[in-house]
Amino acid sequence: MTGALLVAGTTSDAGKSILTTGLCRAFARRGLSVAPYKAQNMSNNSMVCLGPDGVGAEIGRAQWIQAMAARATPEAAMNPVLLKPGGDRASHVVVMGRPAGEITSAEFIGGRTHLAAAAHAAYDDLASRYDVVVCEGAGSPAEINLRAGDYVNMGLARHADIPTVVVGDIDRGGVFAAMFGTVALLEPADQRLVAGFVVNKFRGDEGLLAPGLQQLERLTGRRVFGVLPWSSDLWLDSEDALDLDGRRADDRDAALRVAVVRLPRISNFTDVDALGLEPGVDVTFASDPRDVTDADVVVLPGTRATISDLRWLRSRGLDRAILDHAAAGRPLLGICGGFQMLGRTVSDPHGVEGDAGAEVEGLGLLDVTTTFDADKVLRLPVGEALGARASGYEIHHGRIARGDDEEFLGGARAGHVFGTMWHGSLESDGLRRAFLAEASAVLGRPYEPSDVSFAERRDARLDLLGDLVEQKLDVEALLGLVEHGPPSGLAVLPPGPDVAAVGA
Repeated sequence: MTGALLVAGTTSDAGKSILTTGLCRAFARRGLSVAPYKAQNMSNNSMVCLGPDGVGAEIGRAQWIQAMAARATPEAAMNPVLLKPGGDRASHVVVMGRPAGEITSAEFIGGRTHLAAAAHAAYDDLASRYDVVVCEGAGSPAEINLRAGDYVNMGLARHADIPTVVVGDIDRGGVFAAMFGTVALLEPADQRLVAGFVVNKFRGDEGLLAPGLQQLERLTGRRVFGVLPWSSDLWLDSEDALDLDGRRADDRDAALRVAVVRLPRISNFTDVDALGLEPGVDVTFASDPRDVTDADVVVLPGTRATISDLRWLRSRGLDRAILDHAAAGRPLLGICGGFQMLGRTVSDPHGVEGDAGAEVEGLGLLDVTTTFDADKVLRLPVGEALGARASGYEIHHGRIARGDDEEFLGGARAGHVFGTMWHGSLESDGLRRAFLAEASAVLGRPYEPSDVSFAERRDARLDLLGDLVEQKLDVEALLGLVEHGPPSGLAVLPPGPDVAAVGA
């Protein structure tokens, strides 16, 4: 069997990523070689994998976890175009894992032919090497103002005649209108590739949903492949900062309360997921100084705009709260951009993150200075700290000059203030436990090291997701689409403009 399937959505956050991930695991269980693929991702949550030349390459975190679900080695072709927002109107562009300049929203709409060519070439490469390519769309395929230059949704489907399923989030309400409208707004040639639907995030008795599903099938001439229930247990690495709204915990009886500063341009916030899996550790995202003041441990995470977010910290009074926290001798951890903020100065002579020549004072808690270089560092380092082995990944333009402070995972340490350039280091079980043990000792709290393996827990969650997909969806029918392509004779729904013309 060889072929592909595209998972499109009625909206952003409809469930494309989770469905794609679950299908990757379900298909891989059948002995198929499976590759995830997203032509273009817009996210500051990224990951490093090895490129074909053995040098680090950058892809979206979602595609990395989907590769884990597929039991495949992550590679740049799985996310050939990555847009990393650096402001409201411009993004840094990564093509095939390498930095490729900056693009404004106007430039993106007006000229992305070169991006489409790179994306489609990457898809063709994966399709030649894997049995199945499970493709994830972006946003909605019915963004009619963007269709002319689309290469992520129906533009991709048309490129390779890929059957498409549309997933909709019923928890938001209006899912039937969204699904019908999504198909109806597509051009006839695009409609003929849409084979059916999946309903996501349903709560309650599925029997009550049956009449609506039957009417949707009758109105569109397309089947519903299944209904995925709402589940709060299926934690997965996220790509959108919007997902932080669903990551709030409030365990006042926890032995350790960790506050992660929610920076406006936060990146790689999955760095703290491993902490949240530890028993007795409560992790919240904080933007109020009082939440920082009340915390036992504060984490200053990565950011795509270090200087801008440092200014934001000061405007909110969060800098004072962080300084008071450190002065009280309580543990503080800065990761990548957050670590750079803890130093003496941050300089951007080349305008990598903003205005060329910009320089700001840091919080002065570590004896380091940061200077942004035009070249990006992409590495998969390994090392040791706190008596434990650790690994991680580096994605940064910042070059660190360390003074007299102790070295710590590519960064520095002074007392109970830690700074590292390594994302993902807390996923190393030994290091995470050593950090929590030291934090607990400093705070005079009891701490019992757990036997939680982050990698095993993640894989177990992927298995649970695969189980759910197998139980709730017609996986064999979806595999039939992969093997045989879009069904023939699919109805073309009357598009809005023609209906309006008839009414006139």
